[in-house]
Amino acid sequence: MTRRQLLRQLLAEGALLGAAGALLGLAGGHAAAAAALHFFGGDLGGGYFPGVQPSVQFSPGAALVFFLLGTGVAILGSAVPAWEAARALPAQALKPGSEEVALARLATPWPALLCLLLGALLTRLPPLAGLPVFGYLAVALLLVGGIALMPRLGSIIFAMLAAMAARMGAGAPAMLALARLANAPNQASIALGGVLSSFSLMVAMAIMVASFRVSVDEWLMRVLPADLYVQTTDAGNSGGFAPAEQAAIAAAPGIARAEFLRMTQLALDPARPTVALIARPIDLQDPGKNLALTGDGLPPQAIPPGVVPVWVSEAMVDLYGYRPGSRIRLPLAGRQQECIVAGVWRDYVRQFGAIQMRQDDYRRLSGDLQADSAGLWLAPGDTPADAIAVIRRLPFGSALEFSQPGEIRAASLKIFDRSFAVTYLLEAVAVLIGLFGVATTFSAQTIARAREFGMLRHIGVTRRQVLGILAMEGVLLTAIGIAAGFALGFAISLILVYVVNPQSFHWSMQLHMPWGLLASVAAVLLGLATLTAVASGRHAVSGNAVRAVREDW
Repeated sequence: MTRRQLLRQLLAEGALLGAAGALLGLAGGHAAAAAALHFFGGDLGGGYFPGVQPSVQFSPGAALVFFLLGTGVAILGSAVPAWEAARALPAQALKPGSEEVALARLATPWPALLCLLLGALLTRLPPLAGLPVFGYLAVALLLVGGIALMPRLGSIIFAMLAAMAARMGAGAPAMLALARLANAPNQASIALGGVLSSFSLMVAMAIMVASFRVSVDEWLMRVLPADLYVQTTDAGNSGGFAPAEQAAIAAAPGIARAEFLRMTQLALDPARPTVALIARPIDLQDPGKNLALTGDGLPPQAIPPGVVPVWVSEAMVDLYGYRPGSRIRLPLAGRQQECIVAGVWRDYVRQFGAIQMRQDDYRRLSGDLQADSAGLWLAPGDTPADAIAVIRRLPFGSALEFSQPGEIRAASLKIFDRSFAVTYLLEAVAVLIGLFGVATTFSAQTIARAREFGMLRHIGVTRRQVLGILAMEGVLLTAIGIAAGFALGFAISLILVYVVNPQSFHWSMQLHMPWGLLASVAAVLLGLATLTAVASGRHAVSGNAVRAVREDW
């Protein structure tokens, strides 16, 4: 067989495997989508579309694209190994240990470091057409760079551990395992890459979801300070509380204080959705008591006389360029009113932007005295049930809806957990991918190392000790993969939290580390990977030692 024939044969094998995998993936994806729609609905259990039962749709064009992608990736993945096999000298390739020579090019760290540097630089670029394209590319480059850096990282760590084990007088299984890993780091990096990629993505998703959930929870506690909230069933531009009804609610027995809110819609740009304008009581001296501000705003003395102060959400900064100190004009009551941005506040509800204005300014400029909802603070000793009963007895009480902050918070977090439930499934899938990588790597290596194990058995090493060597290799590889995966996943989570989410949804969040979840998943992955390595190597030590040694020609 010529080198060209060998190259074509290996590429054809890669293409066939890729085509088979792509077909199975299309069938499995279609079945998974049908099952998800059947059991969870179109919102994946989020509760946004109750009663709607969509059916799965098959798109031949999209299926063809994914089929070509799967087959193309398989061909590209087999191209380098095929080229190495075609260029190898036959006599040298027949000798044991030639696999490490083919992987020697992976030892250079410069391509990996270049990918990491490019990924860091891409995080500084703005969104492209409103999408965090460069943020996604940065995540991909970090993954590629981290995986490509594993051979050099593994070589350094395993060499240090082997030297430490020699000084401490470790036993034969430990010395043999460390010697193997230190002298064949490129093959070990294959298992490291699988664990690194899966665990790093799991860490990144877990940190991002936990950070978002904690931030939303803290935001809800900040924006829901009242003891009870009430609104009319026809709240909106044409409905709500009239001034007399507002006075009746505020004067009801057991109500210590009432704050009323009015929300309308403003069309600032015909090419964009409308922006919410919220009128509510805001303390100009300390707006942070009423708003979830993201930073310091304008001091009261910096607001010019006759100019109305407003506070904008983070989305307004990204979409319209409104920043503290910006002079803007808002269409109110058919006129353009001059306003100044006095601060920026966090809003997890209105993705397309919102503006808050003092209630007195809004009523003076628009003449609108209506209110959509009210926050009620109860007198000491009164309960929400008592206040609801009192307000229900008002002439318009039957048309009111009541909610307590705890109920709103619980319902909001329930919707959040349902919406992000799919991410927990993806985290489990990522762990399974890592285990498959460990199983595949150890299965292939133990078959190739049958002669090595036969020689060890020939000189007195027991089967249990050989399995102990494999278990130790699995523990060390997985532990280093988990440690490196945590570092890489943390870096990716920073991109998701501080780049992708703000550029996608125009809001920020606080970083939160779910230490309990990360530690438990790492422990489970470490244990399962060790068992997988041992199970994969049982076949290699079950044969006859003499026959295995004879094969070492």
